[in-house]
Amino acid sequence: MAKVVVVGAGFAGHTAALYLGHYLGKKHEITVVNKYDYFGFVPSWVWVGVGRMDPKKTIIPLEPVYRRKHVNFVQGRVTEIHPEPEEQYVVVEKAEGGQARLDYDYLLIATGPYLNFEATPGLGPATGNTYSICTLDHAVQTRDAYLEWVKRLETGARARFVIGTGHGTATCQGAAFEYITNVHKDLVRRGLRDRVELVYFSNEPALGDFGIRGIKARHKGRLVSSAEFMEAIFRDFGIQWEIGRAALKVEPGRIYWEDRDGNYGETTFDFAMLIPQFKGQGLHMKVLGPNGEDLKERVFNPSGFVLVDGIYGLPFERLERNPDAWPAVYQNPYYPNIFAAGIAFAPPGPISVPHTTPNGTKIAPAPPRTGMISGIIGRLVALNIVDLIKRGRMTHDERMSEMFAACVASMGDSLWDGSAVVIVVYPVVPDFRRYPNEEGRDLFVTHMEMGLSGAWMKALIHYTFMYKFKGLPGWRIIPE
Repeated sequence: MAKVVVVGAGFAGHTAALYLGHYLGKKHEITVVNKYDYFGFVPSWVWVGVGRMDPKKTIIPLEPVYRRKHVNFVQGRVTEIHPEPEEQYVVVEKAEGGQARLDYDYLLIATGPYLNFEATPGLGPATGNTYSICTLDHAVQTRDAYLEWVKRLETGARARFVIGTGHGTATCQGAAFEYITNVHKDLVRRGLRDRVELVYFSNEPALGDFGIRGIKARHKGRLVSSAEFMEAIFRDFGIQWEIGRAALKVEPGRIYWEDRDGNYGETTFDFAMLIPQFKGQGLHMKVLGPNGEDLKERVFNPSGFVLVDGIYGLPFERLERNPDAWPAVYQNPYYPNIFAAGIAFAPPGPISVPHTTPNGTKIAPAPPRTGMISGIIGRLVALNIVDLIKRGRMTHDERMSEMFAACVASMGDSLWDGSAVVIVVYPVVPDFRRYPNEEGRDLFVTHMEMGLSGAWMKALIHYTFMYKFKGLPGWRIIPE
C-alpha cells in the first residue's frame, strides 16, 4: 500500500486530492494537510470584498468531501520535511494542538503563497493601512471597511480609493483589476460613483501585462493589445491608473513609491486594497536529514518555492527563447518522489520582461500560477503519481509554454447589467519557436472579449466549480 501526502488544499492541492482519491483512495493511503478546514473559491472573494456575495457561498468543508473520496484529512501545517530514503515523513503542527508524523512514499507540495506583507513596510490588514482579498478573512475585512466608506459617502463624503499591487514584484494584477471594476460597478449601482476617485496602482510596465507580458488578440477584426483593451475600459469607467510603480512603504493614507525610471513619489488614499508580494510557504518549513542536517536548498529556492524539473539560472534573453526551460512534470530533481503544483513550484524566471531601476529596485510582475493553471498542474501531478504507483512510470507532462489558460475577470456581478472580460491565452508562456510572431502565441486561439455574456460565464464558473470541488457525480467532466 502506497502512502501519498498532499500539503495544501487550494486549487492545485484539492484538485490533486480528488483525483488521487478517485484512482487510489480505496487501496492506498491518501492524506491531505491544510491550514483551514475548508476549500475556498478564491476568484469569488472579489465579490465578497464588495459585499455582493455571502462568504459561506465561497467555501466547501473539506472533511466530508474527503471522507467520500477515501482521503484522510489533517488540519494543520507542515513544519518539517524529512526527505531522505530511510525516513520520508513530514511533521505536522495540528490545528487542535500537538504534532503528528505522516510517512509518505510520494509528497505533493501545493501550499499556495506566503503573503509577504512585510516586504513593504506598513502594508496589509495587520497594520490597518491597506486591505487585501487574498484570504477569506482578508476579503471579509475589506468588505467591512469598504461598506463603512459607503456609509460615509451616503452622507456626502468624498474619497480616493487606490487598488492594485503593493510590491515591485507582486503578481495577481488580475485580482486587483477585478476588484477595482467591481467597486466601480457597485458605486454606480448605489449612485455614489461621482463621490469617489478610483486609482489603479500597479507594478506592470503596461496595463494588461498581468505578469504574462500582455497579449495581442484579434478583436472585431483587428489586432488589439491588452494594454489598449484595458485603457479603453478604464477610460470608460473613469478609473485613473498609475503603473510601473513599486510600493516601497505605506503609511496611513499614503503610499511611497519608486517608478521604473528611478523617480520617487507619493500616492494618497482614503481606502486601499493592495496585493502583496508572494513568496513560498517553504520559508517556514525545515528540511532535515537523518542526523538533523539542513537539506532545505535541495527542495526549496531562497524564496521558499519548490525546485522542480525546470532549468534555473538562465538569463532572461535565453529563457524567453527556450520554452523547454519551464518544468514538464513538476518533480524535484533531488528527491523524485516529491512534486509541487500551483504557486508552490519555483518558476525558472519571469514571463514579463524584467526591469531594475537605476536605484537597484526590481519592478516586474511575477509569473502567475493560480486558478486554472494550478488546477491543470494539480491534475497532472496527481495522474503521474497514480502512474508511478500502478505502472512505475509517468505518462503525463505539460509545460506552461504548452498550456492553454482562460481568465474571466468580473466587472460587476449582475446578470442583467454586469460585464466581464474574457481572456484566452495560448500558450501562457510565449513559445517563439512554434509561433514566430512578435507575441510567441497562437493568434487564432488567443482572444479577448468583453460584455454581459462574460458576466453569465463568470457566474456559471462559480457554481460549476463549486459543484466540481465538492466531488459530486460527474465532477471529472468539468475541466480544470
